[in-house]
Amino acid sequence: MNSNRRNFIKKTSLVGAGIALTPNLSKANLFSTNRPSEAVYMGGFAAPKLDTVRIAFIGVGARGSGHASQFAAIEGTEVVAICDLYDDLAKKSEKVCKEHGKGERHKNIKLYTNGENDWKKMLEEQKPDAVVIATPWEVHASMALGAMNAGSHAFVEVPLALTIDEMWQLVDTSEKTKKHCMMMENVNYGREELLYLNMCRQGVIGELLHGEAAYIHELRGQMNEVERGTGSWRTYEYAERNGNLYPTHGLGPVAQYMNLARGEDNFKYLNSFSSPAKGRALYAKENFPADHKWNQLNFKGGDINTSIIKTDLGRTIMVQWDETSPRPYTRLNLIQGTNGTLASFPTRIALEGGVEGATESHHEWAEGEDLQKIYEKYEHPLYKRLGELAKKMGGHGGMDFMMRYRIVECLRKGEPLDQNLYEGCLWSAVGPLSEASVAANGAPQEFPDFTRGSWKSTDALAIVE
Repeated sequence: MNSNRRNFIKKTSLVGAGIALTPNLSKANLFSTNRPSEAVYMGGFAAPKLDTVRIAFIGVGARGSGHASQFAAIEGTEVVAICDLYDDLAKKSEKVCKEHGKGERHKNIKLYTNGENDWKKMLEEQKPDAVVIATPWEVHASMALGAMNAGSHAFVEVPLALTIDEMWQLVDTSEKTKKHCMMMENVNYGREELLYLNMCRQGVIGELLHGEAAYIHELRGQMNEVERGTGSWRTYEYAERNGNLYPTHGLGPVAQYMNLARGEDNFKYLNSFSSPAKGRALYAKENFPADHKWNQLNFKGGDINTSIIKTDLGRTIMVQWDETSPRPYTRLNLIQGTNGTLASFPTRIALEGGVEGATESHHEWAEGEDLQKIYEKYEHPLYKRLGELAKKMGGHGGMDFMMRYRIVECLRKGEPLDQNLYEGCLWSAVGPLSEASVAANGAPQEFPDFTRGSWKSTDALAIVE
C-alpha cells in the first residue's frame, strides 16, 4: 500500500468505526482512574459460554491465512465469513476452511472482498461471535473497536494498537460492551515459555529481579513485497517511526513470569534508545533502482532499539527490537531471580547449587540433554495436554495452534482468557512510549494504568491443567 492508500485506509476505517481521535491527551486523561458506572473491569472477565464459536476473519494474508486454517480445524467452531482486500486470498482460505469442516462445518462462508470498508458490512450482516483481525498495524484498533461495537469479541494480531489514545479507546469500549479484546501473543504458548512460567510460579529461581526480552529477526527481504504483502506496508513503518515497533513477542512471556498487571507488580516507566538508521537504506540502495520508491524514503527508525522498563517493585526488563541487522534470530527470553536464571536461544538454566543431574553450581549452564529432568519435573500441564497435537498442527512449533485452541476452549467453557485486554495494551504501549523516549533523548516515559488500579486485585495467570 502506498502512502496515499495507507492514509485513506486509516481515515475511512476510523471514521467508519465512529472514533474521535485526540492528538494530544492530557496527563489526566492518560492516567484516569474513573471507570464509568456501566463499565465492567475485564481483567478476569468470563463471557457467557458459546456452544459453537461463530468466527469471522479480517485479513487472510501471510498471518491471517494460518488463523483461518487452524481455527477452522478446532472442534466447536464455525467459520461464517472472510474479509480481505484480495479475492484470491479470501477464496484460498475459504477452500481450506471447508476442507477442515469435512462437509459438516463451515458450509456457508460469506466472502467480503469489495474494498477497504467491506469488513464493516461483514460485521453488520454476519454478527459473528468472534472476529480475528490480521491486517496492517495501523488499522488494528479501528477494526477491533468496530467488532466490539457490533457485538463481537475481538482477537487482534500484535501489536494491539499504535497509540496510547487508541489503547484507551479499546479499554473503554471493551469495558462498556463487555466483549473480549485480546491481543494474540502466540509466544506465550511456546514450550520453553510455558516451562519457565511454571518454574517461576513454583519459586524455582526465587524472587524475580530482572528480565530480558527481544524480537531480533532479520526481515529485510520483506522489502521485496513492494505492491502486495507484509513489506508493502511495513516498510513505511520502519521509515516513519523510531522506537521499539514490535515489542510483544519477547515481552509478553516475561511480563507474565513477573505477574505484571496481575496482582503482584505493574509497569512503571521506560527509557529507550535507538541506534543510527542504516540497514534499510543500504538494502534499498543495493537491491532496487535509484528511482524506486524505497530509495525515496528517509528511513528514520534505528536499526536496533533498546528499551529499559522499570516496574513498581523496582524490577527491570530490557526489551530489544531489530528486524534489520544480519544476525541470528532471538527473543532472549531471560528471567533472573535470587536463586537462578532461566534463558533461551539456546535453552539453558543456571541455579544456585547447580541443576540436578547436570551442573554443580550456577557458574555453568545446564542445557541440551542435561535438561531432561527439568522438563520431566516442570513441564507445563498445558503443554503435556496439547503439546503433541500442537506440534502436529504446526505454527511456530505449535505455539500458534495452542493459542488458538485455548481461545476457543475459553469461549466455549465461559472462562477468562489467558491474556486479558490490559496486558495487550501494556505490552503494546512500549511502541509509542519508546518513540516518545527516543525523541526526548532517552527521557523516562510513564506507563498509563489501563486497569485504573484494578490490577492490584487481578489474579495471576493460572497454571492451566
